[in-house]
Amino acid sequence: MTDFAATRKAFDLPEGVIYLDGNSLGPLPTAAKTKVAARMQDEWGEMLITAWNRAGWMEEPRLIGDRVGKLVGAPKGSIVMGDTLSIKVHQALASALELREGRRVILSDTGNFPSDLYMAQGIARTLDKGHELKTVAPEDVLANIDETVAVVMITEVDYRTGRKHDMAAIIERAHDAGALVIWDLAHSAGAIEVDLGGTGVDFAVGCTYKFINGGPGAPAFIYVRPDLADQCRPALSGWLGHEAPFAFDLDYRAGDGIDRMRCGTPPVLALAALGAALDVWDQVDMADLRARSIELSERFIKGVEAACPALTLVSPRDPQARGSQVSFAFPDGYAAMQAVIDRGVIGDFRAPDIMRFGITPLYLNEDDIDKAVEIIADVMNNELWKDAKYQTRAAVT
Repeated sequence: MTDFAATRKAFDLPEGVIYLDGNSLGPLPTAAKTKVAARMQDEWGEMLITAWNRAGWMEEPRLIGDRVGKLVGAPKGSIVMGDTLSIKVHQALASALELREGRRVILSDTGNFPSDLYMAQGIARTLDKGHELKTVAPEDVLANIDETVAVVMITEVDYRTGRKHDMAAIIERAHDAGALVIWDLAHSAGAIEVDLGGTGVDFAVGCTYKFINGGPGAPAFIYVRPDLADQCRPALSGWLGHEAPFAFDLDYRAGDGIDRMRCGTPPVLALAALGAALDVWDQVDMADLRARSIELSERFIKGVEAACPALTLVSPRDPQARGSQVSFAFPDGYAAMQAVIDRGVIGDFRAPDIMRFGITPLYLNEDDIDKAVEIIADVMNNELWKDAKYQTRAAVT
């Protein structure tokens, strides 16, 4: 059984703060400070450029990829780290479209994260071959998968509401229709159980700065089904995805398997911080985490609904149908969230009216949930959010 009291001690959480925003940016693992400092001083500082070989910097995107793979059910050697999530979406989508050359529809849903949709729109314009992005309501995805669809591109857990797609059902329908599927795991990895290998996922991408706690700007990951990897021809053919980067050939030859999805220089300092976060995950069983997440989420929903009649639950009531976040709607949600944050409970806001709370068992317990409910109720029932200082929106909400 996972000892969540022990994992809680692994994070450097500010005194007096209840952090319910790990679904947006995870907190600092205490060990990351020493790991990053050691990388800077002992490796970069002392070894200089020789650290690429002596400290193993060049191999880290694959080694860290295998560690992330344990959280999402990926076979060894099928994930590589690097770049941003948007770049990884571009890589996966461009490769998948080429593998389904005769088809022109990219199917997604209106609950998808906008950046993914922007990438699809941009690729369609750049290819200029008649590709179209078709978006439907989340509940209508299955019914719209047919023989015209090249790629189904889905974020498994809705970033606003936490609504969770049925991964196995969508994959089965897509494969029956001859389509490929790309899964964005930004709100899945480190939050719920995922089985990329067992469910036959074609492509998956995700970030590591949310539930995985790798830090702001932590590198993204990409997964390619092992039997597809050598068929992919990366549109972003970076030099580290080359078969022999240090041969400095003038023509691109793709590397083997997942290595061809490498692009730019590895973010060495960020990988050190991510490695510290993964040390905590080495102590965690994902089934235990999921059970604990549901337990705390149910407690939070029950408490908020009993104490705050002005808030409306917009996350699925069935815990199996949502990820590890809980969202409530309120017309003045931005101001209300600012008032809640001002009192030491940090959640966030998503337009147009959603107050969003991440339930992260690695460092939250029942006392945190109960205290958070008490503070939210005080803000809502006493209309503390009406204070003028909470009405002006900051650049990041």
